[in-house]
Amino acid sequence: MIIVGDIGNTETKILLINKNNKILKKIHLDTSMINSNTIKKSISTFNIKNNPIEKILFCSVVPKTFKIIKLILEKKYMLKCYELTNLNLSRLIKIKVNYKQIGSDRLANAISIINNKDNFIVLDFGTATTFDVVIKNTYYGGVIAPGVKLSLETLTKKATLIPNINLKKITKVIGSNTINAVRSGFFWGYTGLIDNIINLIKKETNKSFKIILTGGFSNLFKDSINRKILQNREITINGLIKASKLIR
Repeated sequence: MIIVGDIGNTETKILLINKNNKILKKIHLDTSMINSNTIKKSISTFNIKNNPIEKILFCSVVPKTFKIIKLILEKKYMLKCYELTNLNLSRLIKIKVNYKQIGSDRLANAISIINNKDNFIVLDFGTATTFDVVIKNTYYGGVIAPGVKLSLETLTKKATLIPNINLKKITKVIGSNTINAVRSGFFWGYTGLIDNIINLIKKETNKSFKIILTGGFSNLFKDSINRKILQNREITINGLIKASKLIR
């Protein structure tokens, strides 16, 4: 069995995976609340029985949190805990940028879907909204835009008369009150941002792309984007599982 994890700015996921790549256990943690005790308590729920852990691999955009998790897991399982960018990724994917400067969650997404014939734009609704461009077997970089949730929280925090709002799909543009106006601004604003960036990527590369959505707000926008899309909520984890084959 293997342990893989995705340490994001907002949420951390730690998963136990069996030899058939099936998820046996998934732990969700608030990244800001992670310490040695929360990790020890969380992994104590892993029921490994007579199947020892063979590999441990994380992608992380929060080095401090990865260091905490790495120390705990290495001590418990007597194995090296790898971060994705420490592996020789060139064996899986060609990378046209300095991958040490790219969030490793974005690289995991690219590794997950890469093949030698298709072009992809992976749109990930995380703390930031990211667009990553994969052409055949090569990762070319992408775009980072403000995250939906982060932008909404900033607005409600700074604007006294705007209450906390749950975003949802809407059909009208003109809002009849403050809440509906904000919902319209975010729903149609991000829909326009997404379509525009995809069009600009297509124009700049002169390529056509398959569009893959992942992350917390992918459900909200999957039917509003003016093109055929695929949704894959486990794309990052699948990329880590794929990359774990590099560990010997």
